[in-house]
Amino acid sequence: MTAAASRDPGLQPERTRLAWRRTTLSATVVALLAVRQALHGGVTPAALIAVALSAAAWLGFLVVAHRRMLRMEAARPEPLAPRGALAATLCTVALAVFAAAMLF
Repeated sequence: MTAAASRDPGLQPERTRLAWRRTTLSATVVALLAVRQALHGGVTPAALIAVALSAAAWLGFLVVAHRRMLRMEAARPEPLAPRGALAATLCTVALAVFAAAMLF
């Protein structure tokens, strides 16, 4: 019996699904900290814009992650589409840029 024949095909999708859940949780924490930081000095128009942009980036990432987790439930899940990977990357970079902008 070879290693490929004894491999459980359900483990990799499960690990990937759990990784997406951890990443979503991390993005949620970052978004909440961004809201806290933006509103720390009081509610200003700039703070509200920062909160709205952070929330939009977080929601975009949440949609991509949720769709990916649903697709991981198949017996042989498809690879992540380039469009989904680009959307997840853009949302992550946007959250990082908004966080850096709030520090200045």
